[in-house]
Amino acid sequence: MPLGTKRLALPVQFICLDAARKSYAAMAEGHADLCFLAVDPDREKEVAFSTPYVHIEGVYAAPVNSAFASADDVDRDGVRIGVKKGSAYDLYLSRTLRHATVVRGDEGIDVYHAESLDVAAGIRQPLTAHVSQRAELRLLEPAFMTIRQAMGTTKERRPKTTQFLSELVTELAASGFIAEALRHSGQDPTLTAPTAV
Repeated sequence: MPLGTKRLALPVQFICLDAARKSYAAMAEGHADLCFLAVDPDREKEVAFSTPYVHIEGVYAAPVNSAFASADDVDRDGVRIGVKKGSAYDLYLSRTLRHATVVRGDEGIDVYHAESLDVAAGIRQPLTAHVSQRAELRLLEPAFMTIRQAMGTTKERRPKTTQFLSELVTELAASGFIAEALRHSGQDPTLTAPTAV
């Protein structure tokens, strides 16, 4: 049982959802008390976030013969980018792109292939794995964003609630719990957010 539930002597029930937008909706609609989401200015209007526990990167994949020399070349007129609807990188790109167009789907890489788009956006680890199986694709460097994953709750809760969550995340990071959890799930333990230690 996680340290927080032991300390608070409260039961915990996990609701597993397959998209960040669904996790956000579950909390916003009162079906969940906490969520695990990427910190984003649009979400911060409704969500009080803890200290981040993980930093991951948003990257692009493009055809090996494309004219893109780096991720900085993607924001051009006529360029269409596949993204996962409601993801942190969907929110970020929708807010920051000036010329390229975001095309949403259940998965960025799937809509990229289905609609023959110019670029796919996604999280580095799964997109790297996909590209490794596709000789016609390459990753564009550098990452276009850092995604800060954190615990969140509704802003109606007392400030002490968010403070508790932040202190818990800091403790779990400092103890190595987060790094070990990442390792146990086959992820890179160095993804632990440096600000959480």
